[in-house]
Amino acid sequence: MTLRALWVLRNVDRILCEDTRVTARLLARFGIDRPLEPYHDHNADRVRPAVLAALQRGEKLALVSDAGTPLVADPGFKLVRAALAEDLPVTAAPGPSAALTALILSGLPPDTFLFAGFLPPRRAARRHALANWADLAATLVFYEGRSRLAAALADMAAVLGDRSAAVARELTKRHEEMRRGRLAELAQYYGAGEAPRGEAVIVVGPPQAPAPVAADELDARLLALLAEHSLRDAVARLAAETGMPRRALYERALTLQQAAP
Repeated sequence: MTLRALWVLRNVDRILCEDTRVTARLLARFGIDRPLEPYHDHNADRVRPAVLAALQRGEKLALVSDAGTPLVADPGFKLVRAALAEDLPVTAAPGPSAALTALILSGLPPDTFLFAGFLPPRRAARRHALANWADLAATLVFYEGRSRLAAALADMAAVLGDRSAAVARELTKRHEEMRRGRLAELAQYYGAGEAPRGEAVIVVGPPQAPAPVAADELDARLLALLAEHSLRDAVARLAAETGMPRRALYERALTLQQAAP
């Protein structure tokens, strides 16, 4: 908790929050007595017009999330967008961010990174989403729930290749955990036991520079994969194995298919 955030919470007229019970404990810890009102995914469309009207009247309102930073994987985005559309002043009192904290502690390159939030829950959609980031020369940061952690790590290893990665849980709390390793190793670890408590942050390192592959070996591996998989899957598998750009592999696979008898 920052001094600025405490000043803001003490000086607003009302506080909007995901769960009034959670925020009430926070305020009690610092001796702050302000009215609390729920604002979350289930009531946001109904509550938002009244909130905007209060801001137009000159009321000062704060938005608090249960954990992490508001608007990062959080329902506050539409409220901020609506307030800006009406030329209402908006500011932020930044607090802890799970994504940035995990990135810093992962030991992976932080200079260029992509925060992709939560992946789709189903395997096919998750792998399709991961394929969009496979060739990006950046560290990737994801959020994931406890029940899908092992499956998501396994899909990342299959689509992105067995890259260096880290899984962070309970950040800045008493039972903080940071586990580092290769994606396949982490998938095996979290799949072997009971699903861990809480949500996790997965940090995946950027693709490594591909080791040179001779043209005849590349063609042979492509033909072997094409004999068992679709063109898309064959290219995805070889890209994950070699780190080579998908576009180049796709074009080569098309040429091989057209040349085949």
